[in-house]
Amino acid sequence: MQEQFTNEKQRELHKKLHQDYYLTCEQYYIFELLTVAGGMMGLYTYMLRGAVFSNAQTGNIVKMSAELGQGNFREAFYYLIPFTAYVLGTILSEILPQKVKRTKFIRWDTLLVGIEIAVLFLVGLMPLTWPDQIAQVIINFLCAMQFNTFRQAEGVPMATTFLTNHVRQIGISVVRIIKHHEQEAEARAKMAKHVKIILAFSAGGTIVTALAPSMGQYTIWLAMIPLSACFCVMLQSDLVYEKAMLDVTPHGH
Repeated sequence: MQEQFTNEKQRELHKKLHQDYYLTCEQYYIFELLTVAGGMMGLYTYMLRGAVFSNAQTGNIVKMSAELGQGNFREAFYYLIPFTAYVLGTILSEILPQKVKRTKFIRWDTLLVGIEIAVLFLVGLMPLTWPDQIAQVIINFLCAMQFNTFRQAEGVPMATTFLTNHVRQIGISVVRIIKHHEQEAEARAKMAKHVKIILAFSAGGTIVTALAPSMGQYTIWLAMIPLSACFCVMLQSDLVYEKAMLDVTPHGH
């Protein structure tokens, strides 16, 4: 009974500390690395696997609508494949974290990045002669889970697989800088973070585009580099520095 009481007190203390503490999986540099990988995955499917967007579904819905409007129903339904995979990935990433948390070994965030690395390695082994839908579904699935899992970087809402909200936040920051001088420093800091995320995504996409002609199907392995860096840092935190905080939920969830 005393031990149970102590554990409950420890959990409460951890939660209070977490109000002013950001886990490793919430650190901004982790989001930068994940965004580089996000840009790589997006350009990989667009350049080499059927010209679909794996990391944001607006473009796919636009393409589907255009095909429907032209009466090309078969081509239109083709875009339902990545869309469906994205939805399923989101659903799974809502269900699994609680199950992983109960293991009290590593965080779901860390496990997901490890899964991404392993799966992308397998995708790189798939010849380009295989149906594009296979790689599309897999990468759409991963991007959906990554987007839904990593939501806030040090308290700032972030997306690591698409950029629309980052562009929006830059516009908001510009207005605050101009009209609200008392918020200028904070607005500039937030704007810089969103700008760097956009640059990280663009860098990843540019690298993949430049190397795709020579690397072919193996180009996706480039995304394993930033993901591996994230995984090593996050795993060390789970096993050592933040071992007592495995039951703490990241901000934004």
